[in-house]
Amino acid sequence: MQSRVLTVAAALAAVCALWAAAPRAQTPSGTKEFHPTTTNTDAAITAAAEAARAAAEARANWKAPRTPWGDPDLRGYWLSLSYTPLERPAELGDKGFYTEQEALEAFKKAVEADAEVDPRTVHYDWKEYGMDAWQSPVRPNLRTGLIVDPPDGRIPPLTPDGQKRRAAAGRGITVPSRGLYERCVTGNQGPPRVPGNHDAESQIIQSPGYVVLLLQSNSDVRIIPLDRRPHLPSRVRHWLGDSRGRWDGDTLVIETTNFHPDREWRGSAGSMHLVERLRLVDAKTIEYTFTVTDPTTWTRPWTAEVPWPRIEPGMYEFACHEQNYGVINVVRGAQIRAREAARSGRPARAEREGE
Repeated sequence: MQSRVLTVAAALAAVCALWAAAPRAQTPSGTKEFHPTTTNTDAAITAAAEAARAAAEARANWKAPRTPWGDPDLRGYWLSLSYTPLERPAELGDKGFYTEQEALEAFKKAVEADAEVDPRTVHYDWKEYGMDAWQSPVRPNLRTGLIVDPPDGRIPPLTPDGQKRRAAAGRGITVPSRGLYERCVTGNQGPPRVPGNHDAESQIIQSPGYVVLLLQSNSDVRIIPLDRRPHLPSRVRHWLGDSRGRWDGDTLVIETTNFHPDREWRGSAGSMHLVERLRLVDAKTIEYTFTVTDPTTWTRPWTAEVPWPRIEPGMYEFACHEQNYGVINVVRGAQIRAREAARSGRPARAEREGE
């Protein structure tokens, strides 16, 4: 396990070597004092490296705590954010892991890119609200990509049916054709919990016989029974699927089926079989892995692993409004295309090949 995150004390020396530039503090307006990790990328990177090292060292002789009724205790607030890409960059070939210095360099590059986002793009300064990814407890990762199987670190090829669904999902221009996240039907963070640049917080609540996942993204709630009851009949479909959980030693295993047929996810629509595994590997880290199987979409199953660091209690209310701009612009674009088609006498189309 220690090979999967930035582990040794050399990380701190590497951080110091990499970050010789002058600090670029960006104090939020109307405030007096903030912790350096929320206003300065240098401090955030140093803190991230220290947290990764401390977490790895804490795993020696560590035992997972138990709830009062004897289950492994996963309760708390967690972050599924990662700067590690889901797929390994193609140019890295079969390189599954960075060296420690390479991992810090990749982390530094991602943090700098994140911090340079123009506030006008999202209509407010993310940093002012502590919403930039680098202001969170995200940590460096030795992995070059989150996918651990297949060995090449890439999502398997789509089947012919999967290619058709994926293409169809990207061609619509009407409001109903927009993504479920954009229309606030489901969140963009699962299941499965694939890292994004925000909305990655969640809370885990446990009681005898149940685990509840409260997701910040879209305020989604997953109630997972642990009593080995059967899945719902196949005709009953949910946007978040039908989940059943069980304990395998200290690992929570969640199996989800019965996804809604209109829930397109990377080409899969309704036939996806998802298995998630959550294991507390130290007091501040959950190892989260998921395996997706859908023979109608991919040529083989694939698995990814995402470390979840523990975060301070509390989540932002999900009350974003950016999607409104997207829907307005989509409708406006469709109207422009229709007028252009009327003038030219050709049929109106949302998209043409190559556009």
